[in-house]
Amino acid sequence: IARDIRRGIVKTIGNAQVGHIGGSLSAVDILTALYFHILRIDPYNPQWEERDRFVLSKGHGAAALYSTLAKRGYFSSKLLDTFGKINSRLQVHPDMHKVPGIEISTGALGQGFSVAIGMALGANLEHKDIRVYVLIGDGESQEGQIWEGAMSAAHYKLDNLTAILDYNRVQLLGPVSEIMEVSPLPDKWRAFGWEVIEVDGHNVPQIIESLEKTKKIKNKPSIIIAHTIKGKGVSFLEGKASWHGKAPNQEEMERALKELEGDIE
Repeated sequence: IARDIRRGIVKTIGNAQVGHIGGSLSAVDILTALYFHILRIDPYNPQWEERDRFVLSKGHGAAALYSTLAKRGYFSSKLLDTFGKINSRLQVHPDMHKVPGIEISTGALGQGFSVAIGMALGANLEHKDIRVYVLIGDGESQEGQIWEGAMSAAHYKLDNLTAILDYNRVQLLGPVSEIMEVSPLPDKWRAFGWEVIEVDGHNVPQIIESLEKTKKIKNKPSIIIAHTIKGKGVSFLEGKASWHGKAPNQEEMERALKELEGDIE
């Protein structure tokens, strides 16, 4: 499933010649674990009141979410061919008014995290058995809004909230460590009152196990720090800031798809 989602991302961004391929590929295994094992959702009833919520706070990874939603049955994979085009439902950042399965429009870094906290708090106030999951980036973690949100989620003891950090260590202009170091992340999140779990962000069973564990944590929110590789799955993209927001040309797209052998439905 993860392989097919990666192929979908490469085709989507390659055909559109726009999008953020590096950070989309690094998040695939996390999204696979969530959408095909963890989330209580119904693709045929996206507005089901009792559904779990997922927020893509690192909204520039929209191609990963679109490819995942198509694979999960929210819409036809043919719609991926319209990505990034004028008047398309699939814009480069997700729009909740146009795409089924998108809980909130995101793109301004840090804001999706705040909205996810609001969703979790609202569910608790209304005594609803709903879990909220939010994917944030490491470059995004340089935002003050992330840490204000971390304080508030711990203050309100939001044990129905799980954050996942796509820790690929590379952002738009280079390594996170050179631009604005965010480590030591486990120590910081624990100091803010969160349960912290570290995993290999490309080991799906390990991700699933950690997500299941967070369901049993009481009286505080949880964060899974997923150690990932930017551009995971395509050798000439991996770990390179130059592929943060660059689209592969036809030759590069074919080379990438060959590395990701297998048929996509």
